Amino acid sequence: MLSEILCQIGAMVVDAGTVQIAAVVLGLLGVGLAVRQSLWNFPVGLVQVTLTAWIFYDQRLYADMTLQSAYAVALVYGWWCWTHPASYGAHRTRLPVTCLSGTGRLVAVAIAGVGALLWGVGLAHFGADPLPYRDAFIGAFGLVAQALAAHKKLEVWFGWLVVNVVGVVVYWQVELYGFVGLYILYIVLAVAGWRAWRRSMMRASTVG
Repeated sequence: MLSEILCQIGAMVVDAGTVQIAAVVLGLLGVGLAVRQSLWNFPVGLVQVTLTAWIFYDQRLYADMTLQSAYAVALVYGWWCWTHPASYGAHRTRLPVTCLSGTGRLVAVAIAGVGALLWGVGLAHFGADPLPYRDAFIGAFGLVAQALAAHKKLEVWFGWLVVNVVGVVVYWQVELYGFVGLYILYIVLAVAGWRAWRRSMMRASTVG
């Protein structure tokens, strides 16, 4: 059953447009680079969100299109954080992977939850989004996850896991099948990213 589903998704990806395929490839490359803690994930990510914004504009998914601009700002901010690690120690040459405190995790979830609710209300009353709360959920949790990535917080991968699972359902409904395949692979990469970053954090604590 699983193999049949994967074959179907693969066929759908092949049928996707050129720009969508380019966005898929760059999306995977960007996350793969983030797993490896490579600075190249930021320029690759900026190109990817630009292409994604164009796709959403063409599909009239204006809320998602606007969200890509916010992601672009978050990517620039993350790029700056990763190249200025001094705030984590005077002799740091690389930003280390760290964990949020218990309170920090609650705050992150609360910010994402309240942000999703307020954003959804705004989209429902002032926008033309057919599913405002769904899109607001993806947007709010995605931006919080991007902020955690900027500071190399291990919890970022849990945030992306939630966003990616919802994304699979969302993009299947609007027939952006290239993104369905992409988000399924994102789920796999989120698990791989958590494992890789956790190993990095453990090594740093042992050396320290």
